[in-house]
Amino acid sequence: MLIAALLPLGLFLFPLWRITLEAPQYPIPLAMNIHINDFSDVHPHDIKNINLMNHYVGMKYIPDAIPEFKIFPVGIIITTIIGLIIAFKGSYKWFLYWFILMIILSSAGLYDFYIWEHDYGHDLDPKAIMKFTNPDGTVMGFQPPLFGSKDILNFTAHSYPRLGAFFLALGIGGSLLAYFAGNKIHKKTLSM
Repeated sequence: MLIAALLPLGLFLFPLWRITLEAPQYPIPLAMNIHINDFSDVHPHDIKNINLMNHYVGMKYIPDAIPEFKIFPVGIIITTIIGLIIAFKGSYKWFLYWFILMIILSSAGLYDFYIWEHDYGHDLDPKAIMKFTNPDGTVMGFQPPLFGSKDILNFTAHSYPRLGAFFLALGIGGSLLAYFAGNKIHKKTLSM
C-alpha cells in the first residue's frame, strides 16, 4: 500500500496525456503533452502552431493554464498523504476505500477532460474565417477523441495516456492488490 500511495506522485515528473495531430502538411506531427499542472510542446512551437491553425476554424486558444492545473496537484498530494496514513496506520480494509476514492477521482478527472475537449472542439467563434458543416448542415465540431484516434477533416487526431497516467494506474491497481493480500493474510490468521 505504501508503494501504491507513492506511485501517483509520478504525475509530477511525467506527462499525463498526449494529443497528436497528423496531417500531410505537417511532416512532423503537431503534439502537446498534458501534465498535471501544465501543457507543453512535444516539438518546439507545437502549441503555437496548433493555436494558429485552430484560429481559422474558430476554436479557442489552448490556454497557458486552466483551473484544473491548481486543483489536480493538490488532489494528488492529499490522496497520497491519505494513502500513506492508511499504509502505516490503517487496516487492510482501508486499502479498498483508497482504491475506490482514487477510481472516483480519476473518473471525475477523465470526465472533466472530456468536457474540456468538447467545449474546446464545439464552442466555435461564429466569426471564424473558415466554417465547416456536417452533411446534415450542422456546424462541424473539432473535438479530439478522449482516447484513441479520430479523423477531423484532413487531420488524424490521436489521444493517449502517457507515463504519468501509468504511474497513477499502477498506484490504483496496487492498492487493490494490497487489499487482496491483506484480506488473504487476515483469513489465514483467523484460521490458525
